[in-house]
Amino acid sequence: MSITLIIILILLGILLFLIEFLLIPGIGIAGIIGAALMIGGVILGYTYHGLTVGNLILGSTVLLSIISLVIALKTKTWKKVMLETKIESKVNKINKGDNKLKIGDTGTSITRLNPMGKIMVNGQDYEAQAHNMLIEEETPIYITKITGNKIFVKLKK
Repeated sequence: MSITLIIILILLGILLFLIEFLLIPGIGIAGIIGAALMIGGVILGYTYHGLTVGNLILGSTVLLSIISLVIALKTKTWKKVMLETKIESKVNKINKGDNKLKIGDTGTSITRLNPMGKIMVNGQDYEAQAHNMLIEEETPIYITKITGNKIFVKLKK
């Protein structure tokens, strides 16, 4: 058995093991096949090339596995793959002392309310909920109820 084939089996095993560890959660086919390829490569090394070369292959496999795992888990490696978005939305902040919104205020729906959506009342955008109905966008609405930070609206007739 060629040493090149043994090296290819071990490298392929490490690659599959890293794919399983980093991309596919849980214990799956890639991890099992990767581990089998690495173990098989080490066993073939012992079988066809003797104890000394087998020990070198085993040590190299363990060392290469650890090094590749450390490199894969470094922060800078993940920064290249990571999605870097920030959530800058905010919840409706409706305080009882504020007179910005009150029951009966009118406005228009910005998006479709099915049952939740965006509305514009008094020049401000809010998230609101429609009462048991679908309200299309750009439809006149009025506020029927304000509970905590929830705004309930109906169609304006």
